[in-house]
Amino acid sequence: MNQRRLGSSDLQVGAIGLGCMGMSWGYSASERDDDRSVAVIHRAIDLGVTLIDTADVYGPFLNEELVGRALAGRRDDVVLATKGGMVAGRDGEMPRRDGRPEHIRAAAEASLGRLGTDVIDLYYLHRVDPDVPVEETWGAMAELVAEGKVRALGLSEATVDELSRAHALHPVAALQSELSLWTRDVLGDVLAWCEEHDTALVPFAPLGRGWLTGRLAADTSFEDNDFRSRNPRFTAEARGANEAIVDAVRSVAERLGVAPGQVALAWVLAQGEQVVPIPGTKRIEYLEENAAAAGVRLEPEDLAELDGLPQAAGSRY
Repeated sequence: MNQRRLGSSDLQVGAIGLGCMGMSWGYSASERDDDRSVAVIHRAIDLGVTLIDTADVYGPFLNEELVGRALAGRRDDVVLATKGGMVAGRDGEMPRRDGRPEHIRAAAEASLGRLGTDVIDLYYLHRVDPDVPVEETWGAMAELVAEGKVRALGLSEATVDELSRAHALHPVAALQSELSLWTRDVLGDVLAWCEEHDTALVPFAPLGRGWLTGRLAADTSFEDNDFRSRNPRFTAEARGANEAIVDAVRSVAERLGVAPGQVALAWVLAQGEQVVPIPGTKRIEYLEENAAAAGVRLEPEDLAELDGLPQAAGSRY
């Protein structure tokens, strides 16, 4: 797989990464199978999918433990990314933000232990805490770099103002934000900022939480603990409206002889050489399909057709 660099860092990764959250948290808990997920991570490495993404709040903690288990003996083959700055709530509650320097330091130390590593390649602030100046949080994270516990720093879902304030203290190697054919919010000033400041954009949910693969139907049901069961874009009404988006993706895919999800990923990759999407999956066959999307080339007419698709119905949260 061709390589892309994570911003101004010296970290080189496969053009498509692997988001591991869904292996433990957020999607269809009854399908959790840690042994199968370990096999998926191993196969990803074999395919050149070398950016492995997790976070302490996924589970909480279960996902980092799973990734740590999978990388035992293969740590040097990957660029390992995790996140801190969130605290899991009780059952059914959303995580809360905690950007206090003391929390960040404790969270990073705990992540190192769960991941079974001496250094985190890319450490993200999972969300900026509105109660703590981003400079304070970022300063604590920069100290982790100075101490050799972290190699590069990133932000997740940050604004241009937050990116600029952090970057003034220490380079922002990567911004992780949602980007797909049905979530294009970052394509304006945020992507422009990343291009200007040599910051990678790492899109999560590049397959529209599975919708853009074409495998979900208008009447597909989700488990109660599946994020999509409460997501506004997956109501019956929204799915009916959003079928037009996936129909167009299918049309391009049929023309090119590839899968719809591969078209969706190829479109994300086409947004810039600094873009590295991290689709998640629990299944090797879907991993292999996603990885092969790195070789799909969209012609100008394909891109124009996809760029012209309507906005998705329903808010993303």
